[in-house]
Amino acid sequence: MKKHFRIFILISILITAALCGCTDKNGLSADTSKETAELFAMDTVMNLTAYGENAKQAINAASDEIKRLDAVFSISSSGGDIKSINETGSGSVSSDTAALINRATDISKNTDGLFDCTIAPVMDAWGFTTKNYRIPETTELKTLLASVDYNKISITDNTVTLPENMKIDLGGIAKGFTSNRIMEIFSQNGVSSGIISLGGNVQALGSKPDGSPWRIAIQDPININSTFAVLNVENKAVITSGGYQRYFEKDGKKYHHIINPRTGYPADSGLISVTIVSSDGTLADALSTALFIMGKDQAADYWRKHSSDFEAVLVTENGDVCITQGLENSFEMSDGSAAEIII
Repeated sequence: MKKHFRIFILISILITAALCGCTDKNGLSADTSKETAELFAMDTVMNLTAYGENAKQAINAASDEIKRLDAVFSISSSGGDIKSINETGSGSVSSDTAALINRATDISKNTDGLFDCTIAPVMDAWGFTTKNYRIPETTELKTLLASVDYNKISITDNTVTLPENMKIDLGGIAKGFTSNRIMEIFSQNGVSSGIISLGGNVQALGSKPDGSPWRIAIQDPININSTFAVLNVENKAVITSGGYQRYFEKDGKKYHHIINPRTGYPADSGLISVTIVSSDGTLADALSTALFIMGKDQAADYWRKHSSDFEAVLVTENGDVCITQGLENSFEMSDGSAAEIII
């Protein structure tokens, strides 16, 4: 990849291999049923693909579950858990919401607060939740940051209590939780080969019907017909965070939506994109944010301590590409060059 290359990375699904005429290692044959669905939820377009005898049933069940979770987790959905808690400061929530908040706080502790679902008031101040973009004053951010602290969330069974002025936003982890749930639904319906893209959050079940890995391409939207890399995966989530995804410009400067909970400002870590590869979509979703804020060196150190849980692709602001060692045999640069391998 060229240095000083303006990278706007998105994830796309490349399903290039044709189904063969024999039964593959998943027990699927050439006439295996394929079902797809496209829907809009969680503020993004979602695409679902499943193969198998019960593929249609699986797709329908997954679509219904996405809509249900969207209503439950949304910060703006009337009657949803998160909107209700943010307005009242306390209340009983669904088991899904309780589980996700608990998971969010666990990951927050593990990343020393660089992922923090209580960042919502700061996101509001910048206008990323309302699209009324503005640059908050430093004094305003300092006041708001006093209410950003995952440790102050109280959750007992399914009852959640927040301190005054605290709000929760699960947007940085909800799609990963949802993709995990869809994988469960697929499996429960006998689907052993499937892939989904929840607004770029990709998760794959098994391999492709012909037995080969799914090929997940990291593309350059400046030239949508080219990619800078491809990942070959099975049973993995591939989730990317980057400053190019949501931002606004003021006086020639860009302000992106990945806010550092320690400063209240958009993260300026030297990274412009982080892709996490993990069997756990929830973890991958949250870590893509946390590692982006960490920067290359701290992210590499974090991976060394947790290498059994995930792999990562890091892209620096000067266009250098770094991958963790576990991706060495599954990551391909489109131009044939070699990425730096973090060991």
